[in-house]
Amino acid sequence: MEEEDIFGEVGVVVMAKTNSYYTEDWLPIKQILNGMIQLENGEYVTGVKVHPRNIFIADAGLQNAIIGNLRNFYNSINFEFWLIIADRPVDIGVYLSQLQILYNNSNSNIAKKLIMEDINKANMFMSAEYNVVDTEYFILFKEKRMELIQKNLHTLISGLANSGLNSNQTSNDDLRMILDNFLNGGAHANFGTVMS
Repeated sequence: MEEEDIFGEVGVVVMAKTNSYYTEDWLPIKQILNGMIQLENGEYVTGVKVHPRNIFIADAGLQNAIIGNLRNFYNSINFEFWLIIADRPVDIGVYLSQLQILYNNSNSNIAKKLIMEDINKANMFMSAEYNVVDTEYFILFKEKRMELIQKNLHTLISGLANSGLNSNQTSNDDLRMILDNFLNGGAHANFGTVMS
């Protein structure tokens, strides 16, 4: 084990014992399984992914009803929860491939021109100056007992449905993405094959 100095805000030196330089080794995560993060202390972190809905295209009465129902829903939750907003990078590579196939199979010059405009626009969005992401919304909670986990999930899903919003339990991929956003600030590393 190695000791290192950690300087606090007021200049206090604290000696911390570390045996790893990887952040993942400092986290109390045992595993991610069945849409839940199992912590080393036996607790689970899980929740729901809320599907976005643009209420601003609805009339004012419906907007007010949805907001009122959400207010009532949030006030009725009787357990600790976290509202998480996370950006998930969008991969439009498949869309680009489909456009290229459509372009190659098209016989009309007008259609080819329109498809090429879409290809150019998609390539522009994939460039480094644009950060194409889907914004996703989550409500997470922490619990030890499995029966309470199921009850809380049901409470969240049905309460959101009564407010006019669809949701489902978080997936393993959702939870990994949330952790990745918090640990890496949303930055991703793409590693290629090393050739000699």
